[in-house]
Amino acid sequence: MSQKKFFLVLLLISSVSLLLHRGGHFSWTLKAFLGCPSLRPHPSSGLKPKHTSIGFLKTHKTASTTVQNILFRFAERNNLTVALPVQACDHQFCYPRPFSGRFVHPHTLPARIISSHMRFNLTELRRVLPPDTLYVTILREPAAMFESLFSYYNQYCLSFKRVPNGSLEAFLAAPRRYYRPEEKDSMYARNTLTFDLGGDKDRAPSDTAYAEAFIAEVERVFSLVMIAEHFDESLVLLRRLLSWDLEDVLYVKLNMRTPGSRRSLAAGTPARIRAWNALDARLYDHFNSSLWRQLGALGPACVAREVRLLRRARDRLVRGCFGGRLPQLRPAAQIRNKELRPWQPSAQVDIVGYDLPPNGSRGGGGGGSGGGLSQDACLKLIMPEVQYSRRLLRSQSLRYRRTYPMRAPPPLRPALARHRLPGGALRDAPAPSLTPRPAGAQGRARAGLRLSRQQLS
Repeated sequence: MSQKKFFLVLLLISSVSLLLHRGGHFSWTLKAFLGCPSLRPHPSSGLKPKHTSIGFLKTHKTASTTVQNILFRFAERNNLTVALPVQACDHQFCYPRPFSGRFVHPHTLPARIISSHMRFNLTELRRVLPPDTLYVTILREPAAMFESLFSYYNQYCLSFKRVPNGSLEAFLAAPRRYYRPEEKDSMYARNTLTFDLGGDKDRAPSDTAYAEAFIAEVERVFSLVMIAEHFDESLVLLRRLLSWDLEDVLYVKLNMRTPGSRRSLAAGTPARIRAWNALDARLYDHFNSSLWRQLGALGPACVAREVRLLRRARDRLVRGCFGGRLPQLRPAAQIRNKELRPWQPSAQVDIVGYDLPPNGSRGGGGGGSGGGLSQDACLKLIMPEVQYSRRLLRSQSLRYRRTYPMRAPPPLRPALARHRLPGGALRDAPAPSLTPRPAGAQGRARAGLRLSRQQLS
C-alpha cells in the first residue's frame, strides 16, 4: 500500500472514531448503516445470553397486560418459572396491599419472572426473585390514563361511583367533594401510578422534595421505565436491556375498550386531570424525557430501523398464526370461546377480545415468525390475563409436583430493610423481621420502595 493510501485510510478511521465518540447526526446515520450492535437481530447473533430474571411492575391502564403477555410467553418458551398469586389473591398479588412473599403461590417458587398486578415492595420482591433481577415498569400519560381509570372502575371505586351521572367533568370540578383518601379503591381516583410504585398518592403537590426523592428512587431501582404512548420504541430498549431476540418481544394489543366506551376530553380537562394527579404527571414527564434520551443515544435512524423490523416480524407472526389478519375484535359477551373472553368491569364498559372461528388458529401455516408456532402458542398470543394466569398456574403446579414430590416449598430469601446512611444514600441491611408492615390506610401505606416523612424532611 502506498504512503498516500495508508494516510487516507488512517484519516478515515480516525474521523469515524471521533464521530462515534462525540455523537451527532452523522453518528446516528453511521449507526444505522452499521446496524445496532447491542441488539440481537436473530438467535444466531452470538451476543451475550438472554437475561431471564425480570421483575415487571404491572401498572393499571397502561398497556401493561400486553407486556405481561410477552413475559408469560417468553417464560414458557424458555422453561422459566413465573411467580403467581395464591388463590386468595385471585390473579393479583392481593392488591392494593403492599406486595409480600406470602402472596406468592408456593408452586411458583423459586421464580425467575414476576408480572402480575401488585403494589411495589422491593424488600419483599427480593425474597422471591434472584439477585440479578432487572426491574421494569410502564407509565402512561396521566390525562388519558385517568379517563380510562374513571371509565373502567366507575362502578367499583366509591370516589367515582358517588359522582352524579358518572360525569368525569363533575368529579374534576370538585374532586375533594367525592374523594375519600382512606376509602376502599381510592387508589384508582388519585395518583395511581405513584401508589402502584409504593409511594404516597396523597402527598401535597407542593412537596417538591418528596416528589424529587421519589422519582430518584424509582430511577435507581428500575432499569427501564417504558412509556405506553411509545410502546414499540420502549420494546426496542427492553430488547436491548435483556439481550432478547426480536421474536421474544412480538405482541398483539390486549385489554382494549370499544370506541363507545371512551370519553373525548373537553378543552382544559387534561390540565385539570394533571393538576389532580400532580405526582403522576411529574413521574410521567420525567420518565418520558428519560426514554427519549435513551433512544437518542441509540440514534433515531437505528431506532426507526428496529421499530420497522419489529412491526414486520409482528405482521409475519399474525400471518403465520391467523392466516393474514388478526381475529375479529368483539365485545366479551359475543366471544364464544371462554378462554378468549376478557373480564368485564361493569355493564358501562365494553372490553373487547379476539374471537376465533372454528379452527381459526392455524399455527403452522404462513411461514415467517409465526410459521413455527403451535395452535396453542398462537392462542396464548391473544389470551386475556385472567385465563392465561390460571393456565400458567396449572402447568407450573404440575411441574412443581413432579420436581418436588412430598417436599416443603422452597424457602423465601431473607428480607432486606431500607436504611438511610449519613449523607442521604440508601442501602440494604438485614431486616429485624420478615413480617411486612400491615397495609393499614391505603393512602399512607409504606413498603418496599418508600420514602418516609423523616427521610424526605
